[in-house]
Amino acid sequence: MLVTVLVMAGVLSGVTGVSIGILMLRTARSSVEECLEALSRRKAFDGAVDSKAIRDVAVYRYDALEEMTGRLSFSVALINGFGDGIVLTSINGRTETRTYVRPVCGGKGLQPLSPEEEHAVRAARLGIGPEVEPHRVRR
Repeated sequence: MLVTVLVMAGVLSGVTGVSIGILMLRTARSSVEECLEALSRRKAFDGAVDSKAIRDVAVYRYDALEEMTGRLSFSVALINGFGDGIVLTSINGRTETRTYVRPVCGGKGLQPLSPEEEHAVRAARLGIGPEVEPHRVRR
């Protein structure tokens, strides 16, 4: 009796898993078709789209140091259609400025990104706009 119940539970779990997988596959295919349709509409409107050209830009301004206010430090994300590009960060203090560049591949930093750099990359990928307010980007 116990074996039968376990077998039935296993079969039910398997059928449920396959059903969920089929549903997710349909959802993914629908999303891909929607993206392809949007690209074809854009191509018809703008002409050929160069996915390698920088198209997503966002600037995230913040106070990196307690001694400096006015959001003088910033991170700028320059990303292409594949999610590749750079994040340029400038940390400004009273007596010195430090500038860093980190590569981005597929929307992720090849090196660990600071939270501010991640905000800039996320905002660029989402098309939020050139200047991002700290409260507008959601994690």
